[in-house]
Parts: sequence; structure tokens; C-alpha cells
Amino acid sequence: MNYLTCLYRKLIGARYFYKGYEASKGQNASFNSARDFEGHGSHTLSTAGGNVVNGVNVFGYGNGTASGGSPKARVATYKVCWDGCYGADILAGFEAAIHDGVDVISMSLGGDPQEYFQNGISIGSFHAVSNNIVVVGSGGNSGPTLETVANLEPWMFTIAASTIDRDLASNYVTLGNKKIFKGASLSGINLPQNKMYPLISAADAKLDNVSAVDSLLCKEGTIDPHKVNGKILVCLRGENTRIDKGVQASRAGAIGMILANDEASGNQINPDPHFLPASHVNFTVGNFIFKYINSTKFPVAYISKVITRFGVNPTPIMAAFSSRGPNFIEPSILKPDITAPGVNIIAAYSKAVSPTEQTFDKRRIPYITMSGTSMSCPHVAGLVGLLKSLHPTWSPAAIKSAIMTTATTKDNMGKHMLDSSLDRATPFAYGAGHVRPNRAADPGLVYDLNITDYLNFLCGHGYTSSQLTVFYGRPYECPKSFNLVDFNYPAITIPDFKVGHSLNVTRILTNVGSPSNYKVRIQAPPEFLVSVEPSRLRFTKKGEKREFKVTLTLKPKSKYITDYVFGKLTWTNGKHRVATPIAITYPQ
Repeated sequence: MNYLTCLYRKLIGARYFYKGYEASKGQNASFNSARDFEGHGSHTLSTAGGNVVNGVNVFGYGNGTASGGSPKARVATYKVCWDGCYGADILAGFEAAIHDGVDVISMSLGGDPQEYFQNGISIGSFHAVSNNIVVVGSGGNSGPTLETVANLEPWMFTIAASTIDRDLASNYVTLGNKKIFKGASLSGINLPQNKMYPLISAADAKLDNVSAVDSLLCKEGTIDPHKVNGKILVCLRGENTRIDKGVQASRAGAIGMILANDEASGNQINPDPHFLPASHVNFTVGNFIFKYINSTKFPVAYISKVITRFGVNPTPIMAAFSSRGPNFIEPSILKPDITAPGVNIIAAYSKAVSPTEQTFDKRRIPYITMSGTSMSCPHVAGLVGLLKSLHPTWSPAAIKSAIMTTATTKDNMGKHMLDSSLDRATPFAYGAGHVRPNRAADPGLVYDLNITDYLNFLCGHGYTSSQLTVFYGRPYECPKSFNLVDFNYPAITIPDFKVGHSLNVTRILTNVGSPSNYKVRIQAPPEFLVSVEPSRLRFTKKGEKREFKVTLTLKPKSKYITDYVFGKLTWTNGKHRVATPIAITYPQ
């Protein structure tokens, strides 16, 4: 993403920052303008703060009323990326947003994990939070591999991506053996009905002078038009873009394309605005189609027209691309923090670019569907804007806690959320769970933090007083001791439990609701005993704080843990449920 998206109470604007880029590249920025030349910034900004618009659709699909998360917010964009993102420009964007008095920053950008004091995003976001601005960041799109999540700062609100119950653009592939498989597409072109078409693998359609590996990927200059003309071509995902594969199939004379996932892409399929009838199918289906082609003398298939389905079950499911924890920089902080809708999201698009981003594509549309943690991030930023309006005195940490502790780990069928592989998902995929906006508005209790807490966290992480100057503006005297497990985060993560010992973890809850009594419920991680003292908390007034201690003990004769195990403790008064995930492991 090129932009920081900000929500205001007072101002509207667009600014751009490029001096870091020019200093690094030794050349002028390609466009000295805040204009969005790729569509990504328009999409995320409208998701966070776009007004209500009727009749929104993409090539006629998914037609309905669209709205940003904070539809009456004032918005501003700060363009900080050009040919790549540079720390100086990101910092300049943060400082401008702070100066302008924004309330929320939606940051759909990130980079490789880097120590906080060396990271422009870490420093800029710390300055923003110290000015009471909530900073929401994308968790990254490098999943499902573990330890890939980005934006790892405890003061950052890091968002994963999951599905919604609308299947925007699904179609079906029917094979000559009568097998029917679901796919996805945004192609506005349909095959004539009631007719089957010859089917060919791109590996079998290669030119004589290229490898079957390259032709299977439908790379430019690898497909023989004489072998493909009038047939449905089956391409494998990988290396070149999904759109480009359809372009190469169309140029070679294919009448349609089936795009099959490679193993790494798993079950996640994407509706793309192809130039020919097309269907994107998952890895399992793709394997079946290739086997059908290889076992049949005259394979044939048909691709149905695209339809939009609602009420899809189960949902949410974690997106395959959504980056996973644990936290590479500081494993005692659970990341991502939460998950939100990030798959096939319809939002605004820039008419400065085509829907395929190909120069020869002359189509221009005002809305498009995109997927990524860039899309889930502004969903949460919009919610934060609403919470800031409801609770203007809440700190960034209180707002973050309210959203995390009221999240759900259940899907719409009442079962535990799944990964894209349809296995049980874990907090390293979804953090505290899937966002529930209405519950977040009235959480009952919150885990609060202030700038001193964050500085003490950095001390516990191992930074010296002089290293903290980049965050605090002056040297900070670290406390004589600070245990990271007692950092008042809305999650408990123990990456190095010491065998043969019990571990005590302290947390403090602040009452933001009516006077009430809470009792604790414990779902202990496998192989561990968990106790909480006290097991009941009484709050007599708003703003009152209560401390509790969690004791974790390995069960006698427990097996060695080869991976993290997970649990949860929940404080409830009958109306509110304040849930805290637990993640724990110990070295062998």
C-alpha cells in the first residue's frame, strides 16, 4: 500500500512524502502527487471511512449497499510509498498525521521483522500512540507459514484476514465424467451453454522449445496456439500473476481457462477480472482435473457463468495468505492481535488504473474486490473510529483490549474457527479471535496500558536507556527489573516455560462498565494446570482497577511439548465475557 489512511474529527486532506525515496534511489519520484495510481489506497481508505453508497458492484457481481467502517469520519491519506517504502517517508507521514491531529491511523503496509529501535514503523507508530492515536496495521500476506506476521509492536494493533459469508463470484467446472467443482472468477464473459469444450493441460500445450514446467505456469511465450485454439486451458498457479495467465491463454486462442492452485496456495481461491471465461480452483480440485486429463483420451469440460452466493457456511475461515505468528521479535507478545474480513472485499478503486493493472486493459471501474490483510486492517480502523466517538477518553490500549477481549473464536455454525486447510485454527492465525463490533462497544473490563508501560516493555526486551531516546525523545531510566510476562497485554504468551517450575503471571483489569462482580472460567492448555487468584473480582465503580495472578504448572509426567499449546481464561459477570488467550511452550 502507498498510504497511511487516517480518520479525523475535523479535517480532510491528502499529502505525500518522497524525500527518503529520492535520497535512496538518487532519482525523482515517478509521480510527485498524492493521487492513487494503483487503486490499493482508494480501496483501503473507503473501507475505513467511505460514505454509504447504493448500487455498488464489480462487473455486476455482489450488487448492494456499501459503507466504510466509520462512514461519517473525515479522512486523509498520507502517501509514503513509491517504488518501495522507505523509513524516512513513513516517519514523515506519521509525524504529519500526528501534527494534523488525526484520531486513527490505518496502516496497510509492513516489512520484514526488524528490531523496534531500527524500524521506522515502530518508531513512528510509538510516537502516534504516545499522542493518543490508535495505529492499526496489517499482519502481512505471507501465510500460512509460521513466524511470518509483520507489525510486531505491542502498541500496534495487528490484524489478520479471514473470510466473510458472501461468496462474491463463484462458478462451476463440469468435467466430461460428470464431476462438478466449485471455482471463482470475476470474468464478465460466459461460454455458450449446453456445450462441452476440449480440455488441455498447459504442460501438453507447450511450444517445442520450452519446458513443460514453464508452460504449465502459462508464462508468456510458452503456449502453442495450434494446440490450444478453441480449448479450455488448465494453468497452474505460481510465479507470474493470475491475471497474466489468463492473458496468455486468451492470446493463444483458448476459449476458457481453469487456474489450479499449487500446493502452497492450498484452498484459497480468488475471483479475478479475467479477459476470457475462467475459473480458479483449489489445489485438491486442480489435482483431480489434471488426473482426469491424463486418464482420458478426449477430455472435455464446461465453465458455468458467475453467480454471487450469500449465507456461506462455515465462516469465518482464516485466509491461507494471512501471516501467522509467533512473534519473531518478541515471542512473549501474541501476534496477530485479531482477525477481520479480508477476503474478496468490495471497495472503491482508482480510475487511474485498470482492474488488471495491465497497460493494455482499457477498462475502468469505480469499485473492485481485493483480498489481503490490507483489506482487514481498515475494517478494524473503521471500528476504532466508532469506538473513539463512543468512548473519547479511552486510551489506544483500552480500545485495543475492548476489541480483542470481546472477539469470538467460533464460526457461524458454532464450531471452532478453521484454517484454509479446514484444520482447527490457532491464535497464531487469528490472535484473540474474529472481531465483534457490537460487543467491543461494551466490553465491561479492559487491560489498559500507557506510554510508561510500553517503555518498560522495551526495557524488558533488552533495550538500554539511550536506545529508548528514539521513542521517548530523551533518555529513559529503566526499572531495576521488569518481567515481560507481567506486561499488561490482553493475551498471555509464554515462549520459554521452565520445566520443573510454576510460573506466575500478573494482569490488571480496569472496569469501564457498571459496578459488577466477575468470576473466572479457565480453559487450560493441554498438559498444564492453571489457577487464578482471586477467582472473583468485585468492581464498585467505573475506572476501578483489580489485579489477579495466573499460576501455570506443568502436569506431572507430562509429555514434552513439540509445539505451542493454547488455552483461554475468561472473566464473566453474566452479561460481559472478557476473554484472554493463552499460548505456551517450553524448550526440549
